[in-house]
Amino acid sequence: MSGLLGWAFGGFIFGIIADYIGRVRTLAFSIAIYAVFTALQGLSTGLWDFALYRFIAGLGTGAELMVGIPLLAETLGETHRAKIAGVMMTGGALGTFIGSWAYGVVGPYGWRYVFFIGIVPALILGIMRGRMLEPERFADVQARRRAAAERQQVDDRDREFMRFVPVQLFNRENRFNTMVGLMFGLGSLLAIWTTNIWLPTILSLMVQKSGVADANAAAPFVSQGMMLWSIGGIAGYAAFGFIADAIGRRGTIIFYSAGSIITALTLYLGLDAYYPWYPLVLPIFGFFVFGVFSGHAVYFPELFPTHIRSTGVAFCNGAARIITSFGPLVAGLLVGAFGGSFNRVTAVMSCFAALSIVAMLLGRETKGAPLPR
Repeated sequence: MSGLLGWAFGGFIFGIIADYIGRVRTLAFSIAIYAVFTALQGLSTGLWDFALYRFIAGLGTGAELMVGIPLLAETLGETHRAKIAGVMMTGGALGTFIGSWAYGVVGPYGWRYVFFIGIVPALILGIMRGRMLEPERFADVQARRRAAAERQQVDDRDREFMRFVPVQLFNRENRFNTMVGLMFGLGSLLAIWTTNIWLPTILSLMVQKSGVADANAAAPFVSQGMMLWSIGGIAGYAAFGFIADAIGRRGTIIFYSAGSIITALTLYLGLDAYYPWYPLVLPIFGFFVFGVFSGHAVYFPELFPTHIRSTGVAFCNGAARIITSFGPLVAGLLVGAFGGSFNRVTAVMSCFAALSIVAMLLGRETKGAPLPR
């Protein structure tokens, strides 16, 4: 829980910082924070200091994505930006795979050594930092801010440009896009929350209904199911940008969100007693419910001008994460309300992807439009 809250707050705090001091410097700082405090978890002596280290490491984790997305968007050309951003998002799944491999290698020596591996990103940062340059777009923003600060009198446009960045998210020019982005973020996160929590349990129960003796014997089937779900997610992440360039951002997000709802209802309600079908449907479900998050990297940056882009991306994702951080509590309460049925609860929560559909019906299409200056 502390790590998730750190992730949410870190993205928003460092998003603001990145709009003032630059994407590259902020990203480097956030990677250093994540690496150092992940390693420090291996030195923790109790629950409280472990939670503190995890929260601060979460600050860095949240910042990396929320600052990396604008940096990527502003660095790439218009033609292939969406495709590359979608492929970039597969890094989360790849990181999970590498983490699992590292655990298998280092885990036998003790859990503390697993956290010590967290220092590796800081070492890589030391090698790469000198080769990382600020995007030209942000350099223009800094030049305009310096010029406005030096003038004794500024016009209304420059006065608004110099206002505190988070406030500008809700001015007349940006507030509608901010609300559309937040609604999309909420829909995509709410749709996946209970699946993250209950899918292993659901898989275990389904396998046992199919004749496997107990939960321990079901473990390999659960592992296989989660891997299939993740593999589908990797494909969904990577495909998003190609589809978005073909049919548009709004249509692609609607396609993924509707696919999440349909496959979730099929999986959790239509196949609740037919486990042999689960391995076929799980990667399809993963394709949609994971893949839609590439929309955060593609659509969010295209909603906001350069001087508030990092803050806008961070707010739409981070505010949604703070709201959905109560997901485990809500999911537990809903299980009781639904008579102990994990399937029904997860099916109902997956339908919140409809919020993303509504957001796209309200929002503007950004395909073919230049990245806002």
